[in-house]
Order: sequence, then C-alpha cells, then structure tokens
Amino acid sequence: MRVNTKSLLAAGAVAVVATLGLASCAAGDSGSSGDDASAAGTLTVWVDSERVDALKGAAADYTEKTGVEVELVGKSVDDIKDDFIQQVPTGKGPDITMGAHDWLGELSTNGVVAPIELGDSAGDYLPVAIDASTYEGTVYMLPYAVENIAVLRNADLVPEPATSFDDMIARGKAAGLTQPFVVEQGAEGNPYHLYPFQTAFGAPVFGTNDQGYDPTDLQLGSAGGEQFATWLGGQGKNGTGVFNTDIDGEIAKQAFLDGTAAFWLTGPWNVGAAIDGGINVAIDPVPSPTADVASPFAGVKGFFVSSESKNKVAANDFLVNYLGTEDVQLELFEAGNILPALSAAAETASSDPIIEGFAAVGEEAVPMPAIPAMGSVWTYWGIAEADIINGADPVATWQKMVADVQAAIDAG
Repeated sequence: MRVNTKSLLAAGAVAVVATLGLASCAAGDSGSSGDDASAAGTLTVWVDSERVDALKGAAADYTEKTGVEVELVGKSVDDIKDDFIQQVPTGKGPDITMGAHDWLGELSTNGVVAPIELGDSAGDYLPVAIDASTYEGTVYMLPYAVENIAVLRNADLVPEPATSFDDMIARGKAAGLTQPFVVEQGAEGNPYHLYPFQTAFGAPVFGTNDQGYDPTDLQLGSAGGEQFATWLGGQGKNGTGVFNTDIDGEIAKQAFLDGTAAFWLTGPWNVGAAIDGGINVAIDPVPSPTADVASPFAGVKGFFVSSESKNKVAANDFLVNYLGTEDVQLELFEAGNILPALSAAAETASSDPIIEGFAAVGEEAVPMPAIPAMGSVWTYWGIAEADIINGADPVATWQKMVADVQAAIDAG
C-alpha cells in the first residue's frame, strides 16, 4: 500500500472548529481581523531564538491594528517542546509556541494544544504542509516551513541527474569514483534517510484512513517491506557495499566535500557547507531502485495554540492573518532558508535553484507520522536496517523487527 501524498488527509485537512467561534478570523476576512481579539491584552509567543527577529514586524503590526501586545520570547529549540508540555497545564505557558508537526501526537495526547481554524486559507498552503498540520481530522498547527531530504549532486563530476538508483551508481563509477554515493547511517541505522528507498517498494510505515495515518495498520510487514529488506541487504556488506554503517554524517559530508563521492543524500541543512566548500551543487530527486517514485519524509514547522490560552481568538487571528502572510513567511524563510509552507511564498523562494530543487522533491514527500505509535517504531527499525546492511538475513531480520514494533504498539 502506497501513501497517497495528494489525498492523505483530504477529508480532514480543512476541518472547521466551530466550537471556538473563530469564523471572523479566517484569512480573507482581514477587514474584521482583530475585532474580537482587541478585548485581549497580551499574546505570549515562544519562538526559536534564531527566528525572533523575523516575527518582530508582524508582532508590531498586530499590536498597532488590534491593541493586543505580542510578547516574543526566544527559546532554545531543545527546550521548547518539553517546557510547553510542562507549563501549559499550570497556566504559565505561552499562548502560542513554535514547533514541529511530529510533536502533534505527544502534544495532543497531553491535551496542551487547541485546534486552529484556517478557513479558506487552508487552500493557500502546500498540501503536504496542511496534511502534516492535521491530526485526527483537525488542524492544530499554522505551518510556515517544509523540509525534506534530496540528493546533492556534484555537477562538475556528474553533469546530469541519475534516472534510477542503479544509474546513479553507474554514473559515479563512470566518473572514476569508487564510492559514487554516500548517505548517513551509523551503528544504529538511519531509517529517516533510507525511507525514500523503502517507499519505492510500496512499504510505508503505516497505512492511512480519512483521519490520517492509521496506527492499527502497520505496513512495515507488507510484501513491499520484505522486498525492500532484500534489496537493502544486496546493497550492504555482503553485496555492493553502497550502504555502510561506518559512514556517519561527518564522514558522508567529507566524502562529498573532497569530491570522492558525487552524490549525497541529505537535507538543506548541509547545502551551505557544500557551497562553501566550492562544490557546484545541483539538487536531484532521490533516484528510485524500482519503477515507482522514492518519497522521502517531509518535516513541517509551524505554530501551535495553547489549550489553556485565555486569548484563543487573538492567537488564531495573529497566526492566520499575520504569520500566514507571504511577507512573514518569506521573513521566516530568510531566517532559516527552509521552503515556506505558504504556496505563494514557496514560489517566490523557489527562484533560488537550490530551494527549487528541494521543493520539487518535496512534491512527492509524505509527512512523517506524528501519531504516538510512531514512537514504537524508530529504534527497532533503525537497528534492523543496520543489521541487514551488515549481513543479517534480510527477511528474517525484517520480520522480527515488525513483530517487535507491533508488540510495542500493542503494549501501548
């Protein structure tokens, strides 16, 4: 079963949260923006410290329009989620926090986030951003950025993109390289980076229903999963040797920077190092080992409203009608160089060929599952892949991993 990226959450992606009484806050109603919010005094917003400056203009504009003060509090990204979960129930947390979509399962389980009404503006965002912002049919996050991995190619060594996984290896060898392709692995594996190849065999982690990912439908154990495991074993220690658990992130980076590898599967966070290293970088889709598309995970960043906020109307208004504008999304893009979630801003940002390349790959990306059951998957999944790369029986190892994951999910 393949995850349909175009209709993953079609039934629930634009859920209307009538109980909040936020109809006047929907984008397109800018004439009434702030009419109800003006009764509130202050909005406290926790923000990644590196993005505080990007929001100052929107905060000032909102205060000028509504009289509501917006207090921006810079926080370490390492602390925001845990602090939010701990403080919201006490009433001491913020009205709004910046965060990542894969927190949603945990935030929802802890009851610390409130729904957001996007109204008609839901159609203004990249579909994957809305899918990722939706949990059990309800939107909980105002998205501002979409991130996914892609293949960085040294265009001086290999001028044209590969048409398949095998073609990538062949092109690299034709360029005189003994190690054409690198990807971060490590002793405990790295299923995040290998996921595009797994999806090419029709083996997502979970199936989907009209509410999103279905925790009762573990797809890792499908026939496609076993086919992927068999292929992975053939690319490991006892096969071609393309995948190697001795290659961690730094080793992979150095191989690309040294020109000993022409292709590097990684994310936009490593592009700067490659460009600074003098590499002529091109961004390519992940080359598939099958006839189907290799779909990476998408990670979406955005803003959540606290379930205990006394100013939910103002918070929704500020998010949808101020942070959900092209100018602000581009300010956030310039602060982090990650593709904006708003379609118009994404189009503007894509005038940069690097961003355009990641955006093209992102069109086939699927949201990383945010459901709590995903927490039972990661450790078993990565270790199994590492074992297979290092020569363990692919099918038997994969089947045991699936059984362990299912048992962990059942145990809750």
